[in-house]
Amino acid sequence: MNRFFRTFPTLLRVGFSGALAYRAEMLVWVLATTMPLIMLAFWTAVAHDAPIGRFGEKELVVYFLVTFIVRQLTGAWVAWEINFEVKQGTIGSKLLRPMHPALGWAADNLAAMPMRVVVSLPVAIIMLATTGGVGLPKTPLLWLAGMLALFGGWAITFLVNLVIGTLSFYMESSVKVMDAWTVLVFVFSGYLIPIELFPKTLRAITEMLPFRYSIGLPVEIFVGAHTPSELPWLLARQLMWVLAFLGLFLVLWRGGLRRYAAYGG
Repeated sequence: MNRFFRTFPTLLRVGFSGALAYRAEMLVWVLATTMPLIMLAFWTAVAHDAPIGRFGEKELVVYFLVTFIVRQLTGAWVAWEINFEVKQGTIGSKLLRPMHPALGWAADNLAAMPMRVVVSLPVAIIMLATTGGVGLPKTPLLWLAGMLALFGGWAITFLVNLVIGTLSFYMESSVKVMDAWTVLVFVFSGYLIPIELFPKTLRAITEMLPFRYSIGLPVEIFVGAHTPSELPWLLARQLMWVLAFLGLFLVLWRGGLRRYAAYGG
């Protein structure tokens, strides 16, 4: 544990330097995550004459701008890194380090967070200026719950990336699996359509799946979709998925390392 507290800050500094060095790639990644802005234009046009459920034009603006911000702050790209390193054999050097490689990947992702905040801040200012912050949390408790859900959403996304990246030990490439996961997240997380606008049966199914808890839950809390009494159960469900994906990653990682060593990795 002492080694972790000594080493992790250094990994964060190295990761931040890397994020600065590859800021052009970061910009490309940001531009690739603008779908909520496209959906914002579509849904506000639909709601121009009459609200859709509880969503009027201002509520939709807040929803999709918050979705854009949450997407920036919960993104991860580890699956592609692991696939590349397993193919190239460079992952072997990370296995020789005293810390688990997952901690290094986590540091790289977290170190890029200031760059993501820089991107998100203008969007937040525009949202407040155009809507007056309609629907945003009014109490510190809801803001705290939103921040916890935001971190939980990042944890789910990061751990899913680890799980899918680790599958590269078992198959030629697991990038296609990541692509499939991303499509499911777009459809079932509230990224393209607010979940409360889903048909009742589909909404009930979505609430049991992990996709909602990676993006949808923090967005819902930040736009005031839940009462304080609902938050403990929702955050507990999210934590359940975090622990489930953590356990799955550890199992796959151990088995993957055995395969990697058996083939001379």
